[in-house]
Amino acid sequence: MTASKFVAACAGMRSGRDPVANRDAAVALIREAAGLGAHYVQTPEMTSLVDRGRASLFEKVGPEETDVTLAGLREVAREKGVVVHVGSIAVRAGDKIANRAFVIDREGEITARYDKVHLFDVDLPNGESWRESATYTGGDKAVLAETPWGLLGLTICYDVRFPALYRALAEGGASVLSAPACFTRQTGEAHWHVLHRARAIETGSFMISAAQGGKHEDGRETFGHSVIVDPWGRVLADGTAEPGLVMAEIDLSLVADARARIPALQHGRPFTVEVARAEARLAAAE
Repeated sequence: MTASKFVAACAGMRSGRDPVANRDAAVALIREAAGLGAHYVQTPEMTSLVDRGRASLFEKVGPEETDVTLAGLREVAREKGVVVHVGSIAVRAGDKIANRAFVIDREGEITARYDKVHLFDVDLPNGESWRESATYTGGDKAVLAETPWGLLGLTICYDVRFPALYRALAEGGASVLSAPACFTRQTGEAHWHVLHRARAIETGSFMISAAQGGKHEDGRETFGHSVIVDPWGRVLADGTAEPGLVMAEIDLSLVADARARIPALQHGRPFTVEVARAEARLAAAE
């Protein structure tokens, strides 16, 4: 039988080019969150390393079995008896890198892995250009992680723009969804909060997302604002661009309540898309 309430914490970070320093920052935040009563702590996308340089990235990234950040977070999960959700770390996957999330149980065991499906290949109006597919390999599986409080839907950053993924996770049994991120400041200011509220409302789920924030060593600037949203779309906790914790109590009874009031997950129907051409309309008029 699962518990209906737990305390969630998002550890907002500003990861740099040193994986050991990033690990130590994440461990400190997890310890702080546990001391404040958190049962579940989530770190952002790219917890272990934020570095736009492809060559230097490959120099520092190895298989998950030897990753110092993952090892450190497994140890602190066991030490503090909390569930740790590693938003993602970079791990070797052949000649590319996987952007991989991990869920670690209270004994320090890895219970779930998820590779980011949607890769961020865009040119922004301010001149920023991103080509994640040049370095990273995309995943092809949606993942639900078992936790003491039920199923957690795993996604990462850019995934948040693809609502079908979140609906599939909710239909698969998730009450809590996540999109830990390294959102750019420009796109975050425009879309971060509204996308999280939309995904929560559409599925009647909690959305919990830790985020990178501020000016990083590699020159990028990220939006921050780790956020926790309830199934009715209300923002329960919202951070800033500065590293630190945001926390909220998660009452899973609100999921059933929201889904009963707006049963959109039950009302989905198959459909086709038709283009109504002018010739067909004219013919019908004749």
